[in-house]
Amino acid sequence: MYCKNSNDYQENKLPKTEKTTMAVLSPENEKDFIVRKVTIQQDGSIPNHTNEIHHQQYVLSGEAKVAVGDTVYHAKPGDFIYIPAGVKHYYEACYGKEYQFLCMITTKEDKIVLVS
Repeated sequence: MYCKNSNDYQENKLPKTEKTTMAVLSPENEKDFIVRKVTIQQDGSIPNHTNEIHHQQYVLSGEAKVAVGDTVYHAKPGDFIYIPAGVKHYYEACYGKEYQFLCMITTKEDKIVLVS
């Protein structure tokens, strides 16, 4: 057991993204699910892609355009976003603010495919 501030975790650049970092908050030996804190700086983005596992996300701060399938959302603090496995999605921090969210996933192996 532990209680640790999410700002104390190392943030790493997320590959193939613009101005985006991720910190894994869950312990390395976690067997069920993983919690990650994703930060997209102002004018940053995560390209359109799919995952083999579903994602559950909770917006901590900022605003962003988040597209899930054919639906585009203006995500804000307090919003909860569910992304089913295999559904294309992307993010753009295009509202003049940094965007930060928690992303919860299972520990199952994932495959990410970029979508044009």
